Formats: sequence, structure tokens, C-alpha cells
Amino acid sequence: MYLLGYDVGSSSVKANLIDAETGQSVASAFHPKKEMKIYAPQADWAEQDPELWWSNLILVTNDLLQSAEIEPSSIKAIGIAYQMHGLVLVDRDHQLLRSSIIWCDSRAVSHGEHAMETLGEKRCLTHLLNSPGNFTASKLSWVITNQPEIYEKTYKFMLPGDYIAMKLTGEINTTISGLSEGIFWDFQQNNLAGFLLEHFGIHRHLIPDIVPTFSEQGRLSAEAAGELGLVPGIPIAYRAGDQPNNAFSLNVLNPGEIAASAGTSGVVYGVSDEITYDPKSRVNTFAHVNHSPELNRLGVLLCINGTGIQYSWLKQHLSKREMNYPALNDLALEAPIGSRDLVMLPFGNGAERMLGNANIGAMIKNINFNIHTEAHLARAAQEGVAFSMHYGMEILKETGIFPKVIRAGLSNMFLSPVFRDTLATISGATIELYDTDGAAGAANGAGIGSGTYGSFEEAFGNLHKMMVIEPLGKEQDQYAAAFEKWQEVLGKCLFRN
Repeated sequence: MYLLGYDVGSSSVKANLIDAETGQSVASAFHPKKEMKIYAPQADWAEQDPELWWSNLILVTNDLLQSAEIEPSSIKAIGIAYQMHGLVLVDRDHQLLRSSIIWCDSRAVSHGEHAMETLGEKRCLTHLLNSPGNFTASKLSWVITNQPEIYEKTYKFMLPGDYIAMKLTGEINTTISGLSEGIFWDFQQNNLAGFLLEHFGIHRHLIPDIVPTFSEQGRLSAEAAGELGLVPGIPIAYRAGDQPNNAFSLNVLNPGEIAASAGTSGVVYGVSDEITYDPKSRVNTFAHVNHSPELNRLGVLLCINGTGIQYSWLKQHLSKREMNYPALNDLALEAPIGSRDLVMLPFGNGAERMLGNANIGAMIKNINFNIHTEAHLARAAQEGVAFSMHYGMEILKETGIFPKVIRAGLSNMFLSPVFRDTLATISGATIELYDTDGAAGAANGAGIGSGTYGSFEEAFGNLHKMMVIEPLGKEQDQYAAAFEKWQEVLGKCLFRN
């Protein structure tokens, strides 16, 4: 008996097949092998064609089934994780009306700021736990204003995971967790945020039906099963945004527990049992996967848009065109702590929530052509990501989240010794790395939602800790000095902005 999990990101679609009895992964795959294209029709815009997600989901499923060599009929449930904050619009025939405006698109910032000013900061923060900012509701407001002909044809709006679930089942629904990430949920009323919908002019009938995060949310249609090589009728039993799901995959479910990831974006995610928010909206609070009106479980999210994508950019454009990530990680080890004063700011991927929605761009500062090499660039990039995460973790402390132990999957930038040591030492937190990923978490979620697992404890009984990184005491002063230089450069950029 197996559980299938998908993780639909902006770079690729990943899949993982879990043996429900042992909890172990029997096969995993991803598509495409190079990052999916993000379209930027104008500066600060970012769009993707949702059909690209679906076509790659078909390919990754085929790869997974060939690798695992199992009978498709032995798959008992499917779970979905997905890139957060995107906007998908379909008509009554479930046909796309435009490309998806995805998470790193900055065009709707002014719409969110105007809503905050008009509705009042206190009302937004106490009810929504966030400024409307650049989230899905504000993106839909942009469509209403700038593409009214598309809005008038809209039957339902969805998040990316809702769209994939629709393709799998033919049904359109969403979750409270998903609505909260789009800033459609009122935590005081435990209901839709009617006052924000009214302000933006969003019709309530466009909102999909709400289903529990862990539940049967539809069954695989005959049409989708034919495309995927699966059997019809498999329940879709879990759905969550990628960051709540990443925390879930690491068994981060209770107050005080912390998860992190460093893929295209960099994230630190803490769980709280209090209705809490950052007065400056630099970090965001959403309903966690196990939140309910009876039991508060809120995820406080620090997200930095331009972290991993900076490292990807560096890999692509270094003179050694055959450079891959392991080689880049080895190269970074050749440079000393602080990269001989070379500083890199990883903020070249749109407006940064952590910086008050400022879009300061990326920067390479203090480069010296006589002493700096590719090794210094590689290390400065990794240190810049770690420093930006530490900068944001200081903000998290203001909301009552104090990272002492950080759980993460052994993947992406956490594969780098330089990045791990820098983050652990500068933050003072122990890092625990696990053998899991978002697709495996989605599969486990499907196990709970389908009743295959009777509890969270059963689902994570075989979660394997692979590595522990402690802060480096002897090098603390060197890391602190390097962070101070980095923060000084950031401060000057923010002042100019």
C-alpha cells in the first residue's frame, strides 16, 4: 500500500511515493530537469502557465511509476503541496483565463497598501494577521482593476494547489489554510474576510467550497487517471501550501517548533498557539495545517524571495559553465569566513516583505579585482542568504518565536557546509536535518487525510534525522563581524530606498 505526494513549485514538480507500512520513500522524481520558466512581461512581474505545472506533473508521475515498478492500484491516496500566494482564474468550463500571477510578482503591492490605509491598520492586523500586501487577494484586485474583461468571465479563483486538485478530480475547492495565505480569512470571525472582499469588490461566489486540509477532497477522475497512468477513484486527501507543508513534513506542528527551507526562496517558519502578528507585517501569520477554530495552530512565516534563486543565478553565470551545486558548495569552502569583506545581498527577486515591501535589488559590494575569486563569490552568496535569514529571525523574536532548534530537510542550500555552519553560528540555533522533502510530506498528509494513518505520531514514526549542526563557538566573533558588515550594506540600501 502506497501514498503519493506531489510538490508543485515554481522551479519544478516533485513527486514521492511512500510505503505506508514502513513510512519509507520507495521512489522520488522531479520535472523538469531545468527550472520551469517564469515569465516577466514587465519589471517586477512574474507569471507561469498552470498547464506547465500539469504537464510536468504528468511527466514526473510517469518517471515515478517506472522507477518504483508498482501496480498503480496499490496507491491509496494522493496529497498536494504547492507554491503559495499564486492566483489562478478559470471560467465555467474550468478553462484558464490567463497565466497565473505567482508568489514573487510585485505588481499588486499598491493595492494591498491602499487597502491597509483605507480599512485601517489595526483592523487588518487584528483580523487578517497581515497587511493585504502583495498576496492573492491583492493580485485579484489588480485583475479587477486592470483586466475587468477577464474578471467578468471568472467562475472561480484558485491557488496553485487548488488548480492541481481540480485537474486531478474535476472539482474546485480550497482550504482555510489556503484562504488565510491569500488573506481571505478573518481569524476573529473564523470566517471569510467579508470586509476585505467588499473593499476589493470581490464577489463571494468566486470563492471555492472549503474542505478540511486532511480529508477526502475529491477522487481521481477517469480522464486524469488516463493521463497519469493511475487508476480512477484514488482520493485526494491532503492539500497545503509549500511552507506549511514543509513544516508538516518535518513534524513541526506544535507551539515553539521551527522549520526552515532554502530553495528558490528562503523560509523560517514557526508555530504559535496565539493569534499573533507583526505590527509592521514583515513576517506573516497564516493558519497552519492543523489549525482549527477550536485549537489555534498558527504558522509565523519569514520568507525571503531572492535567496536560492541568487545561488542558481551564480551557478549559471560563473565562467565554468559546467558548474553544478556540489562543485559550487566545494568552491565556497575555499574562501575564509566573511569572504574577505565581499558582501552579497540576495534581494533581486521582487519586493521583499521582510524589508517592508522594499524592492532594493541584489548587490555585490566591496569587490576587489586583485583578491577576490570565484570562491569568494560562492561563499559571499551563501553567507548573504544565511545572514538574511538571521536578520529575519530577529524579527520573528518580536512575535514570540525564538528559534533554538531549526528542523530542515537535507536538501537545497542545507547541503552546503558553509551555509549550514553560517546559519547555525550566527543565529545560535542548532540545526537538525532530516531525510524528507515536501512531496514526502504531502504523501504523509494524504495518509492522515485518508485514514491510512490514525495519528500524526504514526505518520512520522519513521522520520529519520540525518545530521545535527551545532553553532561554532570559536568562529562566533568572525561570523558576527561578517554579519555586521553585511547589515551595514543592507542599511544603506534601505536608507536610499
